Amino acid sequence: MRRVKVFSQPNYTENFVQAILSAIPGGPTGTTLAVGGDGRYFSIPAIQTIIRLAAGNGVSKLIIGQDGILSTPAASHVIRKYKATGGILLTASHNPGGPDNDFGIKYNMQNGGPAPEGVTDKIFEITKTISEYKVVKGDDVDLSNVGSTKFAGVLSIDIIDPVTDYIDYLSTIFDFPLIKSFLTSDSSRFTVRFDALHGVTGPYGRALFVDTFGLPESSIQNCTPSPDFGGGHPDPNLTYAKSLVDAVEREGISFGAASDGDGDRNMIIGKGTFVNPSDSIAIIADWAEKCIPYFQKGGVKGLARSMPTSGAVDRVAKKHGLQVYEVPTGWKFFGNLMDAGRLSICGEESFGTGSDHIREKDGLWAVVAWLSIMAAANKEKPGTTVQDVLLAHYKVYGRNFFSRYDYEEVDSDGANQMIAHVTKTFEDAGFKGKTLGPFTVAEVGNFSYTDPVDGSVSKNQGLYVKFVDGSRIIFRLSGTGSAGATIRLYVEKYSNDEKEFLADAQEGLKPLIDVALQLSDLKTFTGREKPTVIT
Repeated sequence: MRRVKVFSQPNYTENFVQAILSAIPGGPTGTTLAVGGDGRYFSIPAIQTIIRLAAGNGVSKLIIGQDGILSTPAASHVIRKYKATGGILLTASHNPGGPDNDFGIKYNMQNGGPAPEGVTDKIFEITKTISEYKVVKGDDVDLSNVGSTKFAGVLSIDIIDPVTDYIDYLSTIFDFPLIKSFLTSDSSRFTVRFDALHGVTGPYGRALFVDTFGLPESSIQNCTPSPDFGGGHPDPNLTYAKSLVDAVEREGISFGAASDGDGDRNMIIGKGTFVNPSDSIAIIADWAEKCIPYFQKGGVKGLARSMPTSGAVDRVAKKHGLQVYEVPTGWKFFGNLMDAGRLSICGEESFGTGSDHIREKDGLWAVVAWLSIMAAANKEKPGTTVQDVLLAHYKVYGRNFFSRYDYEEVDSDGANQMIAHVTKTFEDAGFKGKTLGPFTVAEVGNFSYTDPVDGSVSKNQGLYVKFVDGSRIIFRLSGTGSAGATIRLYVEKYSNDEKEFLADAQEGLKPLIDVALQLSDLKTFTGREKPTVIT
């Protein structure tokens, strides 16, 4: 991921795409590749470049989303459905778009999931030594019309409707008639608002909520994809999706949902209620076999979460007698477990939730899963709200209070110095057992993961400290920004005290947050008084 101005440099995009093609296991000759993205600025020129390079490298066929549009989860499904060799996705995820903002290109494998480290490392190595790229010259391909064509007489191209296949697939996973009946019933006062944040899920959202579920146009907003996401930040959280949060509160909407720029993240809210992503994973897992046909037929094989994500889903796994996996941040780790038949439902605290129906996180899948839960809950008890579902879950499992502080575009030197400081503190032999405010240190470390499927080891995945009462603090540097560094601070504590279940998370976590800021000396190293985003 880099700024558009970097990708616009002469030969930069060509060199990077050539590196991807050269790194495809078995080589690019005779392959079939899916191509598309979130519609951000520079997507169309990049696709025309990919077409010329694909032809030059002997690729047999490209399957391209109409107008270059293909959400990340839809791309994963297309790769799997059409048995493509892989896919080239044009996205910078939830980061802003436009001529002065971000662009990205990534490669997905035959299973529809992100390329593993072995392939991404090979791509990187090739970019350091590349001296030529192979192209076939020709006129730009019209990406606006669905159908088949040939480029320069050597490359087959199928322009496909980017929405239909994906919505059809969701209809086999969920009980669409149940959801539609619930949402459109004369007796139902349950209202919905979906916000695509001017990202790729706009057309998908309209097809789902308006065309399929029969809801009015007022049930969706910001559903026209824009190269600069309407000048906003297409990240579905309480800060950047404020227009949705405000609408839900102002209009008393029962259920609000948002997705990000490329469609793989989600936020779920109700009037007066925010569903923390960590809780969302746990609740979907708990309800899966009650109301989602896909799991009613195939069962739930296992559950998983990224290491920084709260342990709420662990409690669900224990109650249901399921294996739960704790993996590093990155969807490829879930994909390995899914391909091995060990995992069905998983997620990350960064608003990513999904299942083994594809090999990417899937924002709309999570939204429809929640609508399935609401339909089933209201069938049992009419008038059930999103908050009611949360409270019912807490009464069974307790509540994992959780929050994440993001410090975006921090000076890289200061961020690295802070991480070095925390590392040195953790390595002090006397740190274990030390009292920090009301907390006593039980365990510290830098998370390491050994993949149970292929035995690969991933080290240095996040600094953590666990306290005697089960609370946790985690520090990570994120790689999802294109400028400076992003520091992520995670805090978590557990409570089974029913009086605390509706408490404000920030108030309940304040003593832990204070300890984290003192321990890291974050303000001194970064100069930041407060985070950019609080989740």
